Amino acid sequence: MDILIKGLPAFGVLALLFVFIKSAWVSKQDQGTDKMKRIAKNIADGAMSFLKAEYKILSIFVVAVAVLLYFKGSSEDGSNGMVAVSFIVGAICSALAGFIGMKVATKANVRTTSAARTSLGKALEVAFAGGAVMGLGVVGLGVLGLSALFMLYSGQGWEIGEVLNVLSGFSLGASSIALFARVGGGIYTKAADVGADLVGKVEAGIPEDHPLNPATIADNVGDNVGDVAGMGADLFESYVGSIIGTMVLGAAFTQIPAFASSFDGLGAVYLPLVLAAIGIIMSIIGTFFVRVKDGGNPQTALNIGEFGSAGLMLVASYFIINQMLPETWSFGATEFSSIGVFWAVVAGLVAGLAVGKVTEYYTGTGTKPVNSIVKQSETGSATNIIAGLGVGMMSTMFPIILIAAAILVSHHFAGLYGIAIAAVGMLANTGIQLAVDAYGPISDNAGGIAEMAELPSEVRERTDKLDAVGNTTAAIGKGFAIASAALTALALFAAFMQTAGVTAIDVSKPTVMAGLLVGGMLPFVFSALSMNAVGRAAMAMIEEVRRQFRDIPQLKAALEVMRAVDSDMSKATEAQRKTFDEADGVAEYDKCVAISTKASIKEMVLPGLLAIAVPVAVGFLGDAEMLGGLLAGVTTCGVLMAIFQSNAGGAWDNAKKMIEEQGRKGTDPHKAAVVGDTVGDPFKDTSGPSLNILLKLMSVVALVIAPSIAITSEGVANYTAEEEITKEIVMLDENNVKATVEYVQIVNGKELTGTKIFEGTDTEVNKEIEAFENQIKDQVKKIE
Repeated sequence: MDILIKGLPAFGVLALLFVFIKSAWVSKQDQGTDKMKRIAKNIADGAMSFLKAEYKILSIFVVAVAVLLYFKGSSEDGSNGMVAVSFIVGAICSALAGFIGMKVATKANVRTTSAARTSLGKALEVAFAGGAVMGLGVVGLGVLGLSALFMLYSGQGWEIGEVLNVLSGFSLGASSIALFARVGGGIYTKAADVGADLVGKVEAGIPEDHPLNPATIADNVGDNVGDVAGMGADLFESYVGSIIGTMVLGAAFTQIPAFASSFDGLGAVYLPLVLAAIGIIMSIIGTFFVRVKDGGNPQTALNIGEFGSAGLMLVASYFIINQMLPETWSFGATEFSSIGVFWAVVAGLVAGLAVGKVTEYYTGTGTKPVNSIVKQSETGSATNIIAGLGVGMMSTMFPIILIAAAILVSHHFAGLYGIAIAAVGMLANTGIQLAVDAYGPISDNAGGIAEMAELPSEVRERTDKLDAVGNTTAAIGKGFAIASAALTALALFAAFMQTAGVTAIDVSKPTVMAGLLVGGMLPFVFSALSMNAVGRAAMAMIEEVRRQFRDIPQLKAALEVMRAVDSDMSKATEAQRKTFDEADGVAEYDKCVAISTKASIKEMVLPGLLAIAVPVAVGFLGDAEMLGGLLAGVTTCGVLMAIFQSNAGGAWDNAKKMIEEQGRKGTDPHKAAVVGDTVGDPFKDTSGPSLNILLKLMSVVALVIAPSIAITSEGVANYTAEEEITKEIVMLDENNVKATVEYVQIVNGKELTGTKIFEGTDTEVNKEIEAFENQIKDQVKKIE
């Protein structure tokens, strides 16, 4: 195992090598016709122009924050100016993960379309290979960055607490980039989508992704910007945050004798990194299980890869945990065991998969909740929207129960460390989970290219089959991201409390209650800012599309032809076909791309700064406990709002698709469903997913500033803890005695009591009592 610890960065390198090989394979696949290549180039150019504009702004932010972190770290005990280096490396890794994913997704889309001309199996292989590059790129950069920095800092002679505080800057860098990428990407994609849908489908009556629609390229760019780069940055942040939170909590075990015999007492600190590294291997193995033949079900193929990888990970986790942790150990008055930590990992993994399946039920085509929205679309937009809101609200119940159960089970078996390791268990298979998720927007793009290139109907049928599965995987991915965000935020929250010396969040204190209320309010304000941004950007997009339909003669004439043949060009006369062909390429796609890019870059700044500035202000103007209340409030409301918005939006989307599959495009129920889907677009792709990052980023900011606002030993002693131990010893026989030890601990005004019984010789029992009394006193000292 020592060799495994020293070789941790090699697992990250292995993942990046896999990324390089898969990316090269995707690049070698056929791109299809010249028209397909031209469309794909427009999408790729739009995606890259957005990333360049976004990263240009973010580079200024990263440099400014790094300077502040350097001075903060250099001027306080328990930290170091190198936290700025961690922040920069984390930001670069997060940005690089988004760039790698975007680059390969914009290569894979047209190659998937081309492969769909041959077979469904080949198309799935290309689309999934593109997704695998994103997934393994994220985990490879995460493990490589974290393990390399940890080894570098460990060699500086610092205390483990200082090492982990400096390392937490990596998570802050990843979180900052992730939030801006998620918010900016969400605004971009939904501004384009809303404009393309409302003017193209509802007003002009042309199909989705039609080349006559000036917003269609921006819409396809948005799929990559929001669902590839955005989701990648989101899960990269969860992945890194869960590992760092667990490492910080594991550091509390370093002084326990049971840990001293191996890994320099750092077994619990190294464990999340090792699990993540082994998860890379299992994800790579899982990718080889994803295969489908023509006539087969792509969903089944993806499930085999995902669940097969999860099963292998569970088996590996059992042996790793038993190797790295003592069989049993005591922490204060609490007994822990390696098998308990394993059950915590199981709880996290099962909860993540279960939340994904619940999400699939509430958002999948043909399910009872989605059918109810289809039914209520018969009576108009208002009833469609009411039904969608109801489905979204109801969909919060089971995921919250599952997340709560995972928290309780993991805490029962391994305390706060168990909750953190449950988050790691949930995210250990991020490589293949993200591969399955990123496959969705690649398939969606492939269908759009098939539509715009006017390929035969069987090609579109194959891409539609892939896209339908992609919608389900996207919904499951969003559910998984929310569940992992909840556990990751709780792990980071626990790490903050340990670092800041906060032992409990007492809501009877006015400052804590005030923080709780402000925290609960933030997800609503954050959602409002991102939704209003989509509304403003969509208005500009709608006006631009209307202008082009009105002012460009070729487009105007082609639209008349489309209306005359009811969008079926096979019915067109030779003259009508000539008129239609003259409009090919005259739409000013670049102007729509520019509107989305400019709006998203401008509008992402305020929500991003809000997430960083509020915890800093509350921490320094209030105190550590008030900040703890803020984090509790934002986590509770943020998780609920994220589930509600993501599931409502997904249900509205698939209700519209069900009506379209019934051949009722253009009918009144379809128009009502399009309105509902348009309302749901910013729910599921902008504000909902962004809330995951909001609550994690605020916890990371709190963890980074924790040494600066930590409660002093005097403050803790005045409020937090005291102990009282009584014992009674009776003779069992002339050689053995029985001792009953009762202890009372008062923590934050609450009385905790317990009893321990020791039997043996007088000498043995006295030694055990002395060791137990020292454990209780040490626990109180740690609080103080």
